[in-house]
Parts: sequence; C-alpha cells; structure tokens
Amino acid sequence: MKLLNQILRGVVIGVANIIPGVSGGTMMVSMGIYDTLIHCITHLFSEFKKSIKTLLPYAIGMVVGIVVLASLLTYLFEHHALPTSTAFIGLILGGLGPIVAKVDRKKINWVAIVIFLFFFVGIIVMALTGDVANPESLQMNVGQFFVLIVMGCIAAATMIIPGVSGSMVLMLMGYYTPILNAVSNLKDAVFALDFAGMVLPVLTLLPFGIGVVLGIFGVAKLIEWLLARFPIQTYCGVLGLVLSSPVAILLRTDLTGVNWVTILVSVVTLVLGFVAAMLLARGSQEEAAPKA
Repeated sequence: MKLLNQILRGVVIGVANIIPGVSGGTMMVSMGIYDTLIHCITHLFSEFKKSIKTLLPYAIGMVVGIVVLASLLTYLFEHHALPTSTAFIGLILGGLGPIVAKVDRKKINWVAIVIFLFFFVGIIVMALTGDVANPESLQMNVGQFFVLIVMGCIAAATMIIPGVSGSMVLMLMGYYTPILNAVSNLKDAVFALDFAGMVLPVLTLLPFGIGVVLGIFGVAKLIEWLLARFPIQTYCGVLGLVLSSPVAILLRTDLTGVNWVTILVSVVTLVLGFVAAMLLARGSQEEAAPKA
C-alpha cells in the first residue's frame, strides 16, 4: 500500500510538471514529501541504497504521469479548464498544513515577510506575462545542443522549487512545445519501432535530460543549504510561492463559456483535490529521510 501511495504521488508530480502554471515542487510540499525528496537527491551517493529505495517509486510515478496522462490532462485543460484547474488548486490547499507548521511565527521578522511578498508577487507577475511563440520542433546544431542543456537546468530548478511552474518557464522561453512534441514523437516512434523517427527526438531530449540532471542536483543542494541555515526565511519564501500558485493557476485558466454548472463542478473538483491531497499525505507527511 505504501508503494502504491508513493507511485500515485509521483504521478501527481509528473503531471504537474507538464501543465503550464502548475508546479511539481508545490505538489511535493502539499503531499508532505518535499524535505524527504530533497534529502534523498542531495545524499544520493552517500546514502545510495536508501535514497534509491525512496526515490524510485516516485520516479516511476512521474514517468507514468508524463507519458500516460499527458494527453488526457492536455485535453482536460483545453475542454474543461476551470474544473481541472480547481482540482490542482484543491491539491495545493489540501497540503498547506505541513508547510505552515514549519514556520515558527515567533521567529518571523521583516526579512522573512519581504521574502514571502517577493516570491508571492513574483509568481503572479510571471503568470500575467504573455506567452511566447513556441516552434513545433528545433533545428539541431552544436549551439542548440548547449542551449538545451541550459534549458534543462532551468527546467529542473523550476521543477523542484515550489510555486514555480517549469513548463510555464519553458513556454515563456519558447521551448515548451518542442520539448513536449519531442517526448510525444519519441513515444510514438518507440511503439512503432521507427528507429529513424527516434533520432531527432533523442537529439533534442538528450541534452535537455543532461541539463535536468545537473539542475536537480545543483538546486536541491542549494535548497538543503538554505533550509539548514535560514529555515524561517526559506520556508516563508516557499510559503509565498505555494500560496501564490492558486492565484497564478486561475489567472492562466481560460474562463470562456463558464456557467453555473461549470462553477458547481469546479467546486466539486476543488473539494476532491483537497481531500486527495490529505489522503496522499496521510501517514507519510515528511517521510523519515534515510539515515546513514
């Protein structure tokens, strides 16, 4: 049961990472596993077996979420935008308890408040930024190879920083559609055993994947350092990012054709998301980090 719970949480994180405006890092916080995953990533080599045992179910779930559910979520956001958005908002709100509990209100000072406001406002400003045109595919060359590594680093950073949508950042930089198309084209080529069709997607995703790995380790180490030395300020920053996420999601939601039925359904999905977050976190909020 615990393994299934971990895989399901991985699915939620994976899906969140590919939906513009939704943050995988926020989902980690909401499900009470953020500190645990950061610890496992930064101690992967020193505590290899225990870290892999913890990370593997989440990784499997993320792959399932990205590969299997990407098309379904894209459809839902296109045709049922508000109910789908409120489901994610429910997931976020349902998991606020653990992060709020980590903020000692007696130790909050003006620096922590400024950090909270900076990140809260920053995410909303990012959500209000207009989309940049995204090409369907990329022309690969040496320069593009290194640019994709940088894009991978940026995407990884935004994947694990709560409140920051990696997919939205990629969209604003013009790389969201070509990366998503490369994943889809590679999946189709693999199932069709079309080896020639695998070449361009692999050339696109390989440098991007290298950047993701580099970015995950680098940012996770930075976050662990901040949590160890400036816990109140860091958690206030995280709280600002997380609390701004519902606002950012709604700002980027297409409200065309919304009626009372849509609103009622959205309230239901909000409640379902809230309950789901609590169930996913139950008995595993901030799972014990592996110890040497």
